[in-house]
Amino acid sequence: MAEDGELRRISERVVRVVAADVGLRGDAEDACQAAWADFLGRPHTVHDPSRPGAWLTTVARRHAIRAVVRRARSAQVEAAAAPAGVPQSPEAAALDHDVATALWRTVDTLPDRHRRLVWLLAHRPDLSVREVAAELGISPTSVGKVRSRCLAVLRYRLTAQGYTYP
Repeated sequence: MAEDGELRRISERVVRVVAADVGLRGDAEDACQAAWADFLGRPHTVHDPSRPGAWLTTVARRHAIRAVVRRARSAQVEAAAAPAGVPQSPEAAALDHDVATALWRTVDTLPDRHRRLVWLLAHRPDLSVREVAAELGISPTSVGKVRSRCLAVLRYRLTAQGYTYP
């Protein structure tokens, strides 16, 4: 393939590109290493072997995003396990209000279908997939994909604003 110096430059470039996204900055180096492991383990998946940097960057970004999502899910589980009924301090209440405001302000920037989906998820959690699909005017099989994309964009935008999520 390439010499050691070139591989180092490719890695540094991949880390810089991934770290340029504020929400992924902390995971850039680990994601780069994971991308190299994928590259070495499955070289046949590289579409253009003459440009490994582009492939590595894409794969590293995906690894970093997955790491952020895993941490968020883990934090959600921990938060759900926290004791209920404990009174919240005024500071914590103010912080929760700030986060909720940022969330809904960010939801307002989403495309119409995504805004409506978030509203339905928040205010009508009892709806079935078929009912959500009917509300959005899409097929029931598309609801999962639209939901996944919508929440990924929402997470990305909130993380870019400096907010973390449980």
